[in-house]
Amino acid sequence: MKHFSLWMFLVAAPIYVTAQDLNSPIPFDPNVKTGKLKNGLTYYIRKNSKPENKVDLRLVVNAGSVLEDDDQQGLAHFMEHMNFNGTKRFPKNKLVDYLQSIGVKFGQHLNAYTSFDETVYFLPIPSDNPEKLEKGFQIIEDWAFNAVLTPEEVDKERGVVLEEYRLGLGASDRMEKRYMPKMLYKSHYADRMPIGKKNILENFKYDVLTRFYKDWYRPDLMAVIVVGDIDVAAMEKKIKDHFESYKNPKKERPRGSFDLPNHAETFVAIETDKEASSSDVQLMYKDKGLPKPNVTLGDFRHYLSEGLFSTMLNNRLEELTHTPTPPYTFGYSYHGRSWVRPKEAYQSYAMTQDSKQLDALKTLVEENLRVKKFGFTQSELDRAKTQFLAQIESQYNDRDKTESENFVYGYQQHFLTKEASPGIAWEYERLQKELPGISLTDVNGLIKEYIRDDSRVVILTGPEKDGLKKPTEQEVLAILNSTGDDLTAYNDAAVISGLLRNEVKPGSVVKKETNAKLGTTTLTLSNGAKVTYKKTDFKNDEILMEAVSHGGSNMYSNDDYKKTQWANGAVYEAGFSGAKINDINKFMTGKLANVNPYVYSISEGLRGSATPKDMEYMFQMAYAYFTDLNYDTDAYTAYKQKQSAFYDNLMSEPNYYFMQEFSAFLNKENPRFNGLVPTKESWDKTDYQLAFNKYKERFANAADFDFYFVGNIDDKKMEEYAAKYIASLPASDKREKIVDTGYRIPKGDFKKVVNKGTEPKSSVRIMYYGETPYSEKEASALSALGEILSIKLVEELRENESGVYGIGAYGSMSKVPYPAYNFNVSFPCGPENAEKLTASALREIQKIVDNGPTATDLSKFKEAELLEYKKNIRENNFWMDNFTQAYNNGANVENILAVEQKVNALTAKDIQEVAKKYLTKDKVIGMLMPEETK
Repeated sequence: MKHFSLWMFLVAAPIYVTAQDLNSPIPFDPNVKTGKLKNGLTYYIRKNSKPENKVDLRLVVNAGSVLEDDDQQGLAHFMEHMNFNGTKRFPKNKLVDYLQSIGVKFGQHLNAYTSFDETVYFLPIPSDNPEKLEKGFQIIEDWAFNAVLTPEEVDKERGVVLEEYRLGLGASDRMEKRYMPKMLYKSHYADRMPIGKKNILENFKYDVLTRFYKDWYRPDLMAVIVVGDIDVAAMEKKIKDHFESYKNPKKERPRGSFDLPNHAETFVAIETDKEASSSDVQLMYKDKGLPKPNVTLGDFRHYLSEGLFSTMLNNRLEELTHTPTPPYTFGYSYHGRSWVRPKEAYQSYAMTQDSKQLDALKTLVEENLRVKKFGFTQSELDRAKTQFLAQIESQYNDRDKTESENFVYGYQQHFLTKEASPGIAWEYERLQKELPGISLTDVNGLIKEYIRDDSRVVILTGPEKDGLKKPTEQEVLAILNSTGDDLTAYNDAAVISGLLRNEVKPGSVVKKETNAKLGTTTLTLSNGAKVTYKKTDFKNDEILMEAVSHGGSNMYSNDDYKKTQWANGAVYEAGFSGAKINDINKFMTGKLANVNPYVYSISEGLRGSATPKDMEYMFQMAYAYFTDLNYDTDAYTAYKQKQSAFYDNLMSEPNYYFMQEFSAFLNKENPRFNGLVPTKESWDKTDYQLAFNKYKERFANAADFDFYFVGNIDDKKMEEYAAKYIASLPASDKREKIVDTGYRIPKGDFKKVVNKGTEPKSSVRIMYYGETPYSEKEASALSALGEILSIKLVEELRENESGVYGIGAYGSMSKVPYPAYNFNVSFPCGPENAEKLTASALREIQKIVDNGPTATDLSKFKEAELLEYKKNIRENNFWMDNFTQAYNNGANVENILAVEQKVNALTAKDIQEVAKKYLTKDKVIGMLMPEETK
């Protein structure tokens, strides 16, 4: 897809644009310093101070798997791995070790990817220290030109890459291998999947990898991107100092382009697998020519027309999901990039019930034909324009609060595909000029460009099981070739006039308190409800809301819980104020506000967000969810059908089956355990009426809720809306407490082995658990233990033993519903290594139990934690999470201000003590192994 920062969302006075205007070039963002060194390396530099004291460095190499020779399949991706395993300045594992020492987490912050067409490296680092900045440039220079591909390190990394290869095995991979020759018909891409071939990964000679590096890692195929809290001139000098001296090979291999040819035929692939976890439909119409990047004003106008088209059609497709018999769980269409860079296509996708693949395909085809025959309506176009404008306006309002990482992708695409990157200010101004002039004729005409009888590909994938009839190619072709003669024009139903149908009788604010430390204001309302809000300048156009109350489904009897567990989503989807979801969505076009209810085990609440301009709509939605929720059996029926499509086959996928069986093992005596997914039996016992009644019971008393708001808040409006929409809610003096249902996982050491799947794949989970008095200090130490152990597990099981691709540990303590601790280690691996690697993980745990963490590892944890905290403390979400967690745990909300002090105070002894106390007893090991073959 094309990627302006606007992407896919969008007043009215006519504007006349001349052909000369449309041929004018789109300007490049003036806030970006760009240039090209004599050796051809391109660079982009932008100063951006959010987050403060941080810079995002990116090395983009215009070379991916499509450039591999026959004996190199998988080595573009292998080369990406090797750049983390030893360079000139950072031999062996020194690179990851150094970055961890300055707070950069491997995999989470430091990362890379390889695709068919490019390889990209991500390096976010602190920018407040000249030495760290210099090291950052040394690293990306070494990635580009100074990898040390020693036989020892190459052989060690084979195991890691093969584990990543193993992760991809399964039903999706097996079906993909069968349909990909049709998707990528007669294309070189079909033979160059980025993960490569197993036999080559296992056996390639060292010089074959070196050949790829020397051929394609060269200045004229590279870009360096620098965005962050930096001095632009200083960064330009660093780029020149680090990259200008390198030369391209004397005999350059041409970086050719590879087409995805068109074809007269319609290709149909109908693939099934016993382990497939969903039924899916894909429909693709490949474009005739090569993609044309957006470089002129005319291109931008066409891009907007395409976005309006997709928006209107997807609105129609979404409406169908809210009908009593939805044809799919979700579906969408768009025109944009296909699997590979040199081809765009008009594409549609749907996920559906097993027996409804043909129905879903028929719906996608018919909705396209409906547009072709009748076009869109003016009211649809007006709403789409309003939607686009609201989205771009919100981005424009936050232009000075945009995270650095959000800029980088646009510059990357400018380098790789020449896609324009004019910046949000230009886009906002130009969009306002262009939108009024885009007519129905402009948008309706696109369908003729998109849909043709040639170069079509249809792919149906789904489960293979007894009693399920597999669609035939003839049935698929019959749907594709239908004329749509029986179709009627789309009826754009009238939009509702408002979100509320009942009169609101305002209450009042009876008390107002402030907390200077937190910067919060708390309003006590006349009905007893409390509103706490924090004004921030982190985002100009964001306000977050959460209302929370103790209680939740733990208040239900065991029987009632099982009858309502799977119906809650249907309760929320029924709409409110007598209006259906489709009506509400139409009314909310251009209004950026949303609210979503929830009922969790120990609490219930509402979670929402809005722009300052649309904040009142958020309050109105909250009021409606409290007072006027619809009861709609059709909505329940539709919800059940969509959920069944999503859940019915999950247990066919080995990892989901393992999670289900492992959870069932831990909860075998738990009378409330009802599985991780609904079965036919649990659906049969589900009672929508009871779920609706329980919801009303949970939201009957607003005085038992605390309402939290964080963002760019106007005090007067907050008081006005709180008095009108919250103080008016029904309330009583009753206060509920968190209920402990009493069940505990059995104590002791257990092991549960689950056999599922035909591929040689295993998964291991080691879990320590139990009750314990809550300690804030121990909670911090246990969390730190998880982070530090993750470092050691990566070093040992990935780097030294080459046995895993990814591994992690996580520790936590909770106060509610009862004080407890939980510590988990999990990793995927080969079945032949599962026992050995489990033993290795337990040895790493024992080392910390016996000796505590090293000073180096403790320092790494602290650096990363403090770096993350400095970023998070400037984000609305972080504050909201703190407010709600403090509420649920009965904790001091001011703890958020003491994080740095607590992190710095943690000692190796603190961490060793929690390891001794909690990781030496009561553990369970879960192990997924493939099915035994006879």
